[in-house]
Amino acid sequence: MNRRKFFKQAGAAGLGAAATVALAAPAVAQQNPKLTWRLASSFPKSLDIIFGAAEDIARSVAEATDGNFTIQSFAAGEIVPPLQTADAVAAGTVEMAHTCCYYYIGKDPAFALGTAIPFGLNARMTNAWFTAGGGNDLLNAFLASYNLYALPAGNTGAQMGGWYRKEIKSIEDLKGLKMRIAGLAGEVMSKVGVTPQQIAGSDVYPALEKGTIDATEFVGPYDDLKLGFYKVAKYYYYPAWWEGGPAVHAFFNREKFNELPKNYQRILSDACATANANMLARYDASNAAALRKLVAEGAQLRAFSSDILDVCHKAARETYAELSAKNENFKTLYESQRAFKQDAYLWAQIAEYGFDTYMMLQQRAGTL
Repeated sequence: MNRRKFFKQAGAAGLGAAATVALAAPAVAQQNPKLTWRLASSFPKSLDIIFGAAEDIARSVAEATDGNFTIQSFAAGEIVPPLQTADAVAAGTVEMAHTCCYYYIGKDPAFALGTAIPFGLNARMTNAWFTAGGGNDLLNAFLASYNLYALPAGNTGAQMGGWYRKEIKSIEDLKGLKMRIAGLAGEVMSKVGVTPQQIAGSDVYPALEKGTIDATEFVGPYDDLKLGFYKVAKYYYYPAWWEGGPAVHAFFNREKFNELPKNYQRILSDACATANANMLARYDASNAAALRKLVAEGAQLRAFSSDILDVCHKAARETYAELSAKNENFKTLYESQRAFKQDAYLWAQIAEYGFDTYMMLQQRAGTL
């Protein structure tokens, strides 16, 4: 063997490999650019589970990109008011937000179907509709005209029906009530005599304390305990028939999202899916202990009567018929969700309901 020739060839091969690496490096950098985005949340840091979902997203994205893509999370009011985060995203003031679609029904009532509507889907059904029932594609087709793209990034599970200064024994007790309530639930409540108020979370306690409002709904025991509503309104009703499984979304500036490398888009999507699952798990793990604490502090648990639910259900169906007749965006999303709901509750009552009912009876009997 000619050793000189061998090493000369080997050296040339090595130079070729080095050249390949040198040529490949810019392509890798292009696929993993250094980016810093800002996220505006609609929620205060004190509500650590719901605000924490935004931090989950940021952490997942940073870890998956070795720190090349960072997201700075800002709490409600730090950059923009809590109920204007979607506007800031659409305008490009910030790249993304963590918020609820139904905060923006003033633009179009179809926004409500992105979060929850009265007598809608529970949490599992909501996730199934978005993920496997075509819901997310329909929502984003609607949001495109607002320069927004959205992904589910949280769910609280079925919420509580809120805090009241007086007992609500009949539908008559709701008439004239000033209540903080979000989304289409406010429109439905107005049909039965309630005066709905849309107030950001941080402003609810002072309004209730001063008597500006007579009642409020928010989320559930874990958050309600932190916000201290039991100190100024002791009657705690359930369930929130207006929020059986409300979704929280990550909103992206559509142009900014589309400009991302495909791997960054996938990383963001996976991060939102993780945050979505984590939020529901954390509320499920935390609400029981918080409810015990609230009762110990004097909260009076009350269930809405069947009569109240029936009247409100009728009002909800009337509202949907009215909106569908004059708003094609609402009709498209609502009809998809309604058809999905028909089969979802058909299945739920067969196995899930039977199992859960039996196990709840065992819990009451102390035999779990």
